[in-house]
Amino acid sequence: MGNIIAIANQKGGVGKTTTCVNLAAALAMNRRRVLLVDMDPQGNATVGSGVSKDGVGLTGYEVLIGEANIREAMVGADGGGFQVVPANSDLTAAEIALMDMEGREQRLRRQLARVRGDFDYILIDCPPSLNILTVNALVAAHGVLIPIQCEYYALEGLTALLNTISRVQQQANRELQIKGLLRTMFDPRNNLANQVGAQLMQHFPRQVFSTLIPRNVRLAEAPSHGQTALQYDRYSRGSLAYMALASELIRRDMQAAATTTA
Repeated sequence: MGNIIAIANQKGGVGKTTTCVNLAAALAMNRRRVLLVDMDPQGNATVGSGVSKDGVGLTGYEVLIGEANIREAMVGADGGGFQVVPANSDLTAAEIALMDMEGREQRLRRQLARVRGDFDYILIDCPPSLNILTVNALVAAHGVLIPIQCEYYALEGLTALLNTISRVQQQANRELQIKGLLRTMFDPRNNLANQVGAQLMQHFPRQVFSTLIPRNVRLAEAPSHGQTALQYDRYSRGSLAYMALASELIRRDMQAAATTTA
């Protein structure tokens, strides 16, 4: 059954969408069946996967309000090796439409239950805010992967997200866990980055991924070409880092599964 991971951080510009797209591509290169669900009305994960956000027929909007089955909305990432539920500005209207719907926090969870068995990993790209779209993602997920840029306000923003996750755990999804904290846009020459990184390791020793995502121009350039970084430049530092992250995630999950079985 698919491992559902919400990639979330209410702070923008931390590499959330970059992580979602390139982790999906890296997992696919590891022969995992992957579905990327774009829950951000900006549709950046859709575009970064090589899918035209304005040329698709169905998006997460129709899926959430029940006008379409999630399977009907899936499209293939252009050469990426994974499936995508696309998003565009229509998804903004879902926030309004969901207000009067029964079980509005459970809409995505119910849709993903239909296809969970078809995938090894389902990654959900969340918007940079703690709204009903993010709550739907957290209620649907088994784990949360949190990209964090190692800067001054990183820990402050993390506290707000952890509080939201705790409320979701208590009220709607007891299975939800912190999958891991991922240090992104990391520059080892920056003293502040090293200090914040050390603080994260001190406070969350078992949850911080060993993999560091570096600042890398190829990661920034790839979306403008409608490609993942692994397609654009497979051997760039950024691409190699996401391959390492995929391997670390798979290894963690295999160890967890072995422990549960034992």
